[in-house]
Amino acid sequence: MDAYYDRGEFALSAARRETASSRAGGRSNYQTALDYVGSVGDIGLGRWGSIHSPPFATVAAEEISVSQPAEVLNLVQGKWKASSSWNSIVDPLNGYPFINVAEVQEAEIKPFVESLSSCPKHGLHNPLRSPERYLMFGEISAKAAHMLGQPEVEKFFSTLIQRVSPKSYTQALGEVQVTQKFLENFSGDQASDASFPPMVLPRKIKRFGSWHGHLQFLATILDSRVMAIAGLFLARSFAVPGNHLGQQSNGYRWPYGPVAIITPFNFPLEIPLLQLMGALYMGNKPVLKVDSKVSIVMEQMLRLLHKCGLPKEDVDFINSDGITMNKLLMEAKPQMTLFTGSSRVAEKLAADLKGRVKLEDAGFDWKILGPDVQEVEYVAWVCDQDAYACSGQKCSAQSMLFMHENWDSTILISMMKGLAERRKLQDLTIGPVLTVTTESMMEHINNLLQIPGSKLLFGGEPLIDHSIPKIYGAMQPTAVFVPIEEILKENTFALVTKEIFGPFQIVTQYKQDQLNMVLDACERMHAHLTAAVVSNDQLFLQEVLGRSVNGTTYAGMRARTTGAPQNHWFGPAGDPRGAGIGTPEAIKLVWSCHREIIYDIGPLPKNWELPAST
Repeated sequence: MDAYYDRGEFALSAARRETASSRAGGRSNYQTALDYVGSVGDIGLGRWGSIHSPPFATVAAEEISVSQPAEVLNLVQGKWKASSSWNSIVDPLNGYPFINVAEVQEAEIKPFVESLSSCPKHGLHNPLRSPERYLMFGEISAKAAHMLGQPEVEKFFSTLIQRVSPKSYTQALGEVQVTQKFLENFSGDQASDASFPPMVLPRKIKRFGSWHGHLQFLATILDSRVMAIAGLFLARSFAVPGNHLGQQSNGYRWPYGPVAIITPFNFPLEIPLLQLMGALYMGNKPVLKVDSKVSIVMEQMLRLLHKCGLPKEDVDFINSDGITMNKLLMEAKPQMTLFTGSSRVAEKLAADLKGRVKLEDAGFDWKILGPDVQEVEYVAWVCDQDAYACSGQKCSAQSMLFMHENWDSTILISMMKGLAERRKLQDLTIGPVLTVTTESMMEHINNLLQIPGSKLLFGGEPLIDHSIPKIYGAMQPTAVFVPIEEILKENTFALVTKEIFGPFQIVTQYKQDQLNMVLDACERMHAHLTAAVVSNDQLFLQEVLGRSVNGTTYAGMRARTTGAPQNHWFGPAGDPRGAGIGTPEAIKLVWSCHREIIYDIGPLPKNWELPAST
């Protein structure tokens, strides 16, 4: 899942980015990164000086340092707890330890197993039991959306995200804003949906909404039950007449009960929060595990949710290594586990949990530039954003660019090169790669350059003059050209389509009569998350879209692979285990199952007699 594109959309000027960041609050990205990179260990960000943290917070995001380390606890059975072991997390920009995470060991999982096992399969609520909890979560969402929209809270989470998963302030802020909008959406923002009968809203809200928007009104009446309308409609059922008097079939969205959520480092607020709330809306009890490198963000968000009324017993939060979490899952046996992360771990979980999983695993995402060349500058900028924003650490990042030969005579590649080269560590538009080392990326580039006809288009060198620890990667935005004919060869396809979760992409070119080769390459890829078809040629779009499968596909001149907001489905296709995020359809698919209850109350037909055996 990704944050919004830069404000101003076509922000080709670094000055505009600095201005946008300044307006968002505090000092610029450039100054923020200098505080990071220039530190020798015992200083924090100093972004706004010494300011008060939000009332729910237990840390000051800008002051975390080796001398003032933050602590991350676990939440189980309604209580925050430490553990026997602390994992020291290093600052990804200077290598000094600055966060201590209480990681649960294998011998300490019993309370988590007991807590999850205490939840029945019918969940904490469902359409026929404790339906008032749907209203409760509507209220929680409204309060949380209101709080997350406050400037000081928005700054707090944006800065905290930057501290643990360095990205530009614009990208970090976008993640917070998408999350806030999601919470708004599920506290009544769907009232205008045509599928919702307009009479369900009180007249004063309809009248108020006609001139100012009902969300602002809802924020002023946080104790109103109408805020839960969206949560209620997530559980909307249907009825079908029976084949005799007194019979009626009702279909319900039913919770799984005990569930687990495992999420990665790259979106430390957006991904876990959206999936967590979806699980809660539908009546499940989740145990949440976020990558320990960034789990401080969700720990603080849970404290915000508690402040907004979330019962502490409804969610367990665990910090652990993968082995311990696997043991917990095997012993607690959750009815469903949502996993976002690498394909290797996803497949192991699917086997261990006997298929009771939903997956949003790795994505080797492609973009096809069609034959109708237009808006070259804009297309170049979108390519740069898709491949290199957040240092390429997005599951939707542009991994391969298929360029129609008509684009060869344009300035596209030279513009992409220029845009890539303006990315700097100083403003975090390029930064640490948290799962791939510099050496691994360099080795991959060198292997690709052994392919006949391949060449380095730009980048290909490590970043210099930095203090990023060697356990992480530090690489220039890089693009390698590989001929389409070579890509399709059996002995090179796996190498070329290897996902590098960093600032790296493959570029190739195809002729008018080689579209089948492009589509063959797309068909052979194993992950089908996002894609983009950049063309306004309707027949070309029809051909490509009709012969591809990626779950979130953008089509048209403005098509992209990243930047998904909260208002449309984001998830893979082509796999029955595929998980979505963000929309009512995604929540219902991932966090509930179908249950049919057939009422058959009579009466019996007149003169009914006992029939013969059959």
